[in-house]
Amino acid sequence: MIKTEKILHLNSSKGRKVRVVREHYMREQVPCGSSLCQADCQNVGKVLSRDVTHYVVPDVGVVRDFLEILELRELQGIVLTQTAYQTVQHTRGRRHYNRLRSLLKDPRHDCVLFANEFQQYSYCPREKGESQDKWHTRNVYNAAVWYYNHLAGLQPVVMITEDRDAISEFSASNSGVFVISTQEYLLGFWPDLQAAHDLYHSIAQTLQERENDGAEKVYTEHLPAEVLEAGIKSGRYIQGILSVNKHRAQHEAFVRYEGSASKNTELNSDVLINGAKHRNRAVHGDVVVIELLPRNEWKGRTMALTEGQGEERPLEDTQSQPMPTGRVVEILQRNWRDYVVTLPPFEEMQSQSRNSQKILVVPWDYRIPKIRISTQQAEALQDQRVIVRLDSWESTSVYPNGHFVRVLGKSGELETEIQTILVENCIHVPPFSEAQLREMPVNTEENPWQMDSNEVSSRRDLRDSHLVFSIDPKGCEDVDDTLSVRTLPGGKRLELGVHIADVTHFVREGSLTDLEARSRATTYYLADRRYDMLPAVLSADLCSLLGGVDRYAMSVLWELDAETLEVCSVWFGRTLIRSSYQLHYELAQSLLNGEEVEVPELNPLKGSQRDQKMSELLQALETLTRVARHLRAQRDKGGALELEGVEVRAQLDEEKNITALVPKQPLEVHETVAECMIYANHWVARKIQESFPHHALLRHHPPPKQEFFNHLIDSAKAHGFSIDTRSNRALADSLERAVDPRDPLVNRLLRMMATQAMSNALYFSTGSCPEEQYYHYGLALARYTHFTSPIRRYADVIVHRLLMAAVQLEKDESPSKALACNKELEELAQHINNKNRAAQHSQKQSIELFQCMYFRDKDSHTDERCVADAVIYAVRANGFLAFVPQYGLKGAVYLKDREGQVISVDGDGKCEWKPGTLQKYSDKIITSTSTGTHTFYLFNHVTVRISVEPSRCHADSLNLELISNKPHCAVQPESQPAGGGRSGLVEEVVRWAEEASLQAEEQRGRKPKLSKEEKQFRQSKTPNLYVLLQEISELALMDLSICQITNSEEQTCTVSS
Repeated sequence: MIKTEKILHLNSSKGRKVRVVREHYMREQVPCGSSLCQADCQNVGKVLSRDVTHYVVPDVGVVRDFLEILELRELQGIVLTQTAYQTVQHTRGRRHYNRLRSLLKDPRHDCVLFANEFQQYSYCPREKGESQDKWHTRNVYNAAVWYYNHLAGLQPVVMITEDRDAISEFSASNSGVFVISTQEYLLGFWPDLQAAHDLYHSIAQTLQERENDGAEKVYTEHLPAEVLEAGIKSGRYIQGILSVNKHRAQHEAFVRYEGSASKNTELNSDVLINGAKHRNRAVHGDVVVIELLPRNEWKGRTMALTEGQGEERPLEDTQSQPMPTGRVVEILQRNWRDYVVTLPPFEEMQSQSRNSQKILVVPWDYRIPKIRISTQQAEALQDQRVIVRLDSWESTSVYPNGHFVRVLGKSGELETEIQTILVENCIHVPPFSEAQLREMPVNTEENPWQMDSNEVSSRRDLRDSHLVFSIDPKGCEDVDDTLSVRTLPGGKRLELGVHIADVTHFVREGSLTDLEARSRATTYYLADRRYDMLPAVLSADLCSLLGGVDRYAMSVLWELDAETLEVCSVWFGRTLIRSSYQLHYELAQSLLNGEEVEVPELNPLKGSQRDQKMSELLQALETLTRVARHLRAQRDKGGALELEGVEVRAQLDEEKNITALVPKQPLEVHETVAECMIYANHWVARKIQESFPHHALLRHHPPPKQEFFNHLIDSAKAHGFSIDTRSNRALADSLERAVDPRDPLVNRLLRMMATQAMSNALYFSTGSCPEEQYYHYGLALARYTHFTSPIRRYADVIVHRLLMAAVQLEKDESPSKALACNKELEELAQHINNKNRAAQHSQKQSIELFQCMYFRDKDSHTDERCVADAVIYAVRANGFLAFVPQYGLKGAVYLKDREGQVISVDGDGKCEWKPGTLQKYSDKIITSTSTGTHTFYLFNHVTVRISVEPSRCHADSLNLELISNKPHCAVQPESQPAGGGRSGLVEEVVRWAEEASLQAEEQRGRKPKLSKEEKQFRQSKTPNLYVLLQEISELALMDLSICQITNSEEQTCTVSS
């Protein structure tokens, strides 16, 4: 080992340049990370494939500026040097560095890190007078030469750099090492990889034009680090996350300060950031530092409905009481992502060339400012949805700079809009790769899957001893949970069993399938399709607990006192089961009601044998119902909440494909299954937390802030109800009493308001949270986790592994694999929380998309389907917010237009615009015109006309126009089945899209064919079965990061408990 010194020029935490001299040790044996190694290097972890034509070594500048190209999975055999890695770490932001780390850790990318500066024959010290950039380039070239020689010339090495001098100097120095530019590399080695070429041209053009257009500053400079550090400690500056109000994106943003980060006692709410100047280049989602303005400059939040999103103007006379108002003084962390944008029409591109130009593009998300990009494809990109990425936002530029990435498709088309929703929510769901599918077991008619004899002998066999059955939606073939209940010998005890698909048997930790499942974190359900977390051979076959077949399971078995139903003992472990009955909810409820119905599994049996089996099944169902009632009563005593959620059932065609989701009536059997699942989740949470007190994955639901209940309390009071929110028990009792016998929608709306007040239920690692915060407010349980749906939730997969480790620990066996530490588990919990939030938002946005597409081609003045009953649930300064139960949508209804006219109501209830005034109260709004006055109260029923407000750059939106102050007696058109509701929209829009696709195919003269990916890997494009398996028990808890009280308009966005 050789010792030397290394001189570094780094930025200190206070922003100063610091010269650091470090001891530097070099040795001869450094792992190369190649499978072609001829020197027996001790390579641990990833190694480069031998099935490539060359290895590529990118220069520091390429890694820094063109990392997006290196992230393409098509590029293989990439050797990232320690020199490039550390330079990016010291010179680029945390986001860029984390992307580089992820690239190296992900086994799906064929790239390795080579510690060239520790290799004795690779490292070269910096020469006197040599610039740092030149030294870095020389180090990378030396590493490339060493690599070629180390592999004995078995593999050519290509170094790519943007330094023209380096190309001239090194290109002819070594016959086996080729030094070329990034563009030459792509043209020579990847001529058909269009995505890489588009990225290169876009980034290169942006780099060339990064110079400031003028010296005049538009925004104030951010504060230096040393000033910030002292200011945050003293409480002068406040740290938090910027959240832009999408309804007033140009004027209103809020910063929710991070708990005790602020010592300012005046702050009991969010801080308002008023206007773009005070936002100071911060983008929605950025972690910022703010300074409070003087109290006489504080503003109030706008309380009026917005007239046209994005182009709103502030209404001074409709502001709330002044609230803490501040300005951004620093951006600690940029949370930029991919943004979907649309180019403006050519007539708006004044004084710009059509071929090569800087263009201001408009993001799909209202909360994001316009982005300036350079492109040579302006004409081709008209009417297309395009993905761009942000690069910088200098103080001299009104708008941020970005670059073009790729085209999504033509705006307005169903597939393009669906892909837009996925990109906007950072959801990446490519088809499962061949490598991942090779890890899957085979189960075909020619080669049926069979249980392993060793595995069978190691499990508890319940196939002959237990009556196991499932209760799911009708037609369900994806069964991840089954139940059993029986009386034990002696009759004094019952045994209750919950049996869950054993996904972890098939998905080994660290496998490609496991990494992909971890990346996705959940199955994504959209209005017309789903994207599975696991390949179909598992999710719909071998992990599905189908009737009459042997399956691996993870089971929880309780012994209960037959009289009191108190728990005597509990057992956890791996089992073998064979489900005897695959019941659907309606069938199970009919059996419990004593109705004469057919059970398909009993049809082959006759006489007494059939009667005996039916009697056993009925007894099991009745016992299960009794146990579930007891469990629910116990939780009700603790204050469990029942909030408003969406319940649906499947409507199937003759081929058992789901064609629509239709509202279903709540049945007691729903709650029976739900209680058993909640009970299993609760006991598993207790088990893993006791075994691993500092690194178990639990799920908690913090109590909501009392001020979030103000809207609920005031609305209920206006209708004569009193809501007590001091505890979950008090809230549950209050909601139970708040029933209007004349209008059941009142209670439903009050529960929806309670849902919106809820905080978000989150996963966490027990070592990162004090024990008193483990409590689940909605379910009234001290410990809770997710164990019952590992097919569609990665959190459940983690919990299954923890449970098995706890069982092994109990037997004094060491776990087969080391468990994640608290820090790793907490990072994973945050990742899953973020993905769950993305899944919720994407599902909501896809429903809104289908609602708009359903009404888009209808004449709102002649089509009866465009007229519906609506209920007022909130009052604003210039109108009210209404809920349309027929279609499950919410929207703003204006009582005052842009010209200042207000709604006038005649004797028949018909509404028209006339000059007049509005007067708003907490529970009503009064319109006054020359023809008289009219009052609109909370919970009044009115008639609205639904139409679509088209948008070229953003998502279309629905417009609700008031046409009568009386309830609408809906007449079901013949073309719409009664009760279709929201599901009818999905069904019809899907049919339109399919017809359009068929017509397009016929015009091309060929029949439509499913792609290979759609046949093998992709998920259904019709409403799916998975969404129907979500436990009824999971409460719809509002995500406050989206549905904040800072928004005047309500937003509906639910999360699971």
